[in-house]
Amino acid sequence: MSISAGTYALIHDLGKPKRFLNMLRVAKPTSPMSVGTWVLALYGPLAGLAGGAEVLGLLRSPEPLQRLADVAARPAGVLAALLAPGLASYTGVLLSDTATPAWHAAHFELPFVFVGSAAAAAGGLGMLGAPVADAGPARRMAVGGAVVELAMAQRMEHSMGISAETLRTGKAGRLMKASRALTIGGALGALFVGRYRTVAAVAGTALLAGSACTRFAIFEAGQVSARDPRFTVEPQRERLDRRATTES
Repeated sequence: MSISAGTYALIHDLGKPKRFLNMLRVAKPTSPMSVGTWVLALYGPLAGLAGGAEVLGLLRSPEPLQRLADVAARPAGVLAALLAPGLASYTGVLLSDTATPAWHAAHFELPFVFVGSAAAAAGGLGMLGAPVADAGPARRMAVGGAVVELAMAQRMEHSMGISAETLRTGKAGRLMKASRALTIGGALGALFVGRYRTVAAVAGTALLAGSACTRFAIFEAGQVSARDPRFTVEPQRERLDRRATTES
């Protein structure tokens, strides 16, 4: 469902459905939009096929159809897993490739923040949906994703220079604080007491909410930095000063 929603949002941003098809006519590795379009177009059907086999099993479909789905599901799932990091990170690459000061200043760390956030949310969703006895992989993914997200977000704030102010104040600052609290709480719950059904559900929900807060915080920070010329002018002056010092 989320892949379908993402595809719809991409088509909406492009303006016309025909433009989405035109994006698939050429694969341009240097274009985040081109790579993202291809990843989105490939990942959706592969993940759908892998998940469809599970649904057919639950519905007790005819044996020949179930056998065919089972044969196709494993390679489709493996390919989808290989594409998943690209799917999770390409929006971060796309944002940081713009001229928006806060996003561009985080160009190195932002894709890693998005991947960690996606892994934490995916693990949290797995903890909500899977029986506790079978949710070990989901818990490990949740904890690993949370660690990556928190570490890279911290590094991102240190490397952004003056633009980091947008992540520490106002609405974006509040969202980032909520994200840290929810992500840390969810990860600790998954790590230490995730084998209890109620705790697993609470921890999974916290991780999903924390991931959403991270993304909305980064979005809001970008909007704030674009409205205030100070976040564009001062970094430019710093770069000019460094260049002048180097040349002298």
